[in-house]
Amino acid sequence: MATDLVPPPPTKAAPKAKRGAGKVPLRAALLRYRWLYLMLIPGLVYFALFKYLPMYGVTIAFQDFLPFLGYSGSPWVGFKHFQELFSGPDFGRLMFNTLFLALLHILIVFPAPIVVALLLNELRLNVLKRSVQSLIYIPHFLSWTIVASLTYLLFAADFGVLSGWMRDLLGDTAKIDYMAQEEWFRPLVILQQLWKQTGWGTIIYLAALAGVDPNLYEAARMDGAGRFRQLWHVTLPAIRPTVVVMAILSSGNLLDSGFEQIWLMTTSLNRSVADVFDTYVYYTGITQGAISYSTAVGLFKGVAGVLLIFGSNWLAKRLGQRGLF
Repeated sequence: MATDLVPPPPTKAAPKAKRGAGKVPLRAALLRYRWLYLMLIPGLVYFALFKYLPMYGVTIAFQDFLPFLGYSGSPWVGFKHFQELFSGPDFGRLMFNTLFLALLHILIVFPAPIVVALLLNELRLNVLKRSVQSLIYIPHFLSWTIVASLTYLLFAADFGVLSGWMRDLLGDTAKIDYMAQEEWFRPLVILQQLWKQTGWGTIIYLAALAGVDPNLYEAARMDGAGRFRQLWHVTLPAIRPTVVVMAILSSGNLLDSGFEQIWLMTTSLNRSVADVFDTYVYYTGITQGAISYSTAVGLFKGVAGVLLIFGSNWLAKRLGQRGLF
């Protein structure tokens, strides 16, 4: 019985793995994946030359830049141009116009590809599905110049096709100059964005829908779920991470209304609602020669975009979603 009370001999603890054990040395990794790193070089060179190197020009925003004096010879003025921007009479109007278009984009343009992708996903005839997808994707390849020209051909007061039909149906009371009146500027811009960009976004969401496990739909049908409940409880939760990532990326462009589209649609009669930060930079920097001031405006827009991306990413994580980073 005494031998039964003797404790067993202590066992030796397993040796701890050394820190860094199992890691491939840097030189070996570079040698092993040399062709992949070689393919990476053109992209790095492109970003270094055309993305990061030009950022040195941001210093113009803190100078009274004179081209013949250059970066080093131009006098430094600190935040003078930013003070002029924030205290100037144009800032409130520019901010309102830009945010109003951004709000319309969030409420109308951003959900449109999601809705179209969900509708196309419900089609069971592949020929019809691919045909519709191709038709709505074609406008993405058209430039904004062509889109604006088509808009003029359709809505111009004197020769517009749709304007002529409206006059024939309703008489002279329907003679409206859509291209000149302020209240029609924003609806036309949103319609252009819907027509041109919906097809591109649809491809992204259709790719996300293709990754949904079919067994989830089968289980939902066995539980008695109809098409709408399958959409609500299976499809939408499955593509939620993609929607969140696209929303975070879109938030960075909240103040980016698109120079080319707005500039082509701006006339002397609707400029009070058409002026945004993008066109304002062009008017002040190119046509008026205020290089430093326009650089300050562009820098403000860029910094605001970065802050919006980080803020929306933080908000997404706080709400329990996967962020962008």
